[in-house]
Amino acid sequence: MPDFQNLLTPIQIRHAPDPGVSVKQDHLPRIWRPGGFSYWAGKIGDAQIGPLYLGWLGVASLICGFAAIEIIGFAMLASVGWDGVEFIRQLPWLALEPPPPEYGLRIPPMFDGGLWLLAGFFLTVSILLWWARMYLRARSLQMGTHVAWAFASAIFLYLVLGFIRPVLMGSWSEAVPFGIFPHLDWTAAFSIRYGNLFYNPFHMLSIAFLYGSALLFAMHGATILAVAKMGGDREIDQITDRGTAAERSQLFWRWTMGFNATMESIHRWAWWFAVLTTLTGGIGILITGTVVDSWYQWGMKHGLVPQYPNVYEEITPPVQPGELEGELMGPVPPDTFPGLGPIGFAPADPADGARIFVTGTGTLTPTTALTPTTTSATRLVP
Repeated sequence: MPDFQNLLTPIQIRHAPDPGVSVKQDHLPRIWRPGGFSYWAGKIGDAQIGPLYLGWLGVASLICGFAAIEIIGFAMLASVGWDGVEFIRQLPWLALEPPPPEYGLRIPPMFDGGLWLLAGFFLTVSILLWWARMYLRARSLQMGTHVAWAFASAIFLYLVLGFIRPVLMGSWSEAVPFGIFPHLDWTAAFSIRYGNLFYNPFHMLSIAFLYGSALLFAMHGATILAVAKMGGDREIDQITDRGTAAERSQLFWRWTMGFNATMESIHRWAWWFAVLTTLTGGIGILITGTVVDSWYQWGMKHGLVPQYPNVYEEITPPVQPGELEGELMGPVPPDTFPGLGPIGFAPADPADGARIFVTGTGTLTPTTALTPTTTSATRLVP
């Protein structure tokens, strides 16, 4: 009897490849029949690969996706002078940028943003076709369409970033560039431009659901592995006929978390957390710049941002050109500064009434000076 197998030593079963259920709606034959096995695929899941089914939607999606990648890749290669070595070396920093702001929503020249628009069109069509394929495949297999709708949430965020928000803002330049670091730079600049996304409540929700998804999936996976030797991996059986694995895992959650998810509800928890990550994130991006111009000021208005103390001394504005500034020891006769307009007086130090601060406006030259009998300090600004 072999030792119990765990995450690090999964059991790999070899048998005749499973062709899967027969589906009458298949209009194209499945490819790579009857399928094969991969040792390394078995390390992370089922070792069997194939048979595969693409269908017309799958074929069209792959063609459009290939076209988008080719446009992006060749545009980046052209940006480094068609140098293959430089293309590989600089690939993380290369980008296909959206059209400049002056084009608005018009179709720009091909090499001034047009390639970005063309690549975005093919990529969007590819993604939407793949979503349709995913939905119809689930229906053909009489499955629920939960995966397709979860994918739709991610597509919503993608469309907000590259299409919906730029259209609302009236310019393709508001969209995200294609590229690794350039799109990260866009994210940082976007946050700074609109007063820090940290104060965007939908951004907060998106981050909470993102970290919550990681926590829920890790906790669920670890719990099932911990009770797999008791049949915990047969979750459907344990939903309808609770066994010792379900009882122990739920007791463990009550002990450590204060409540327990069931064998079914943990999957709903995880699905909603994952879906709401991109859904709330898309809403947060959508209303940035269209509804809220500065999230920092929005946070100040709604009591989200604290009133920071003034830790700097008040600074007197500098003297502008055409003004005269100085400290006088006494009254100044009206004709002391000929050619100047009215002279204003204010105590330089409220505790010292003998020192008078004076500014006058008028036309000054670098040679203009106060008379020695009426001043102790002078600053001239020509």
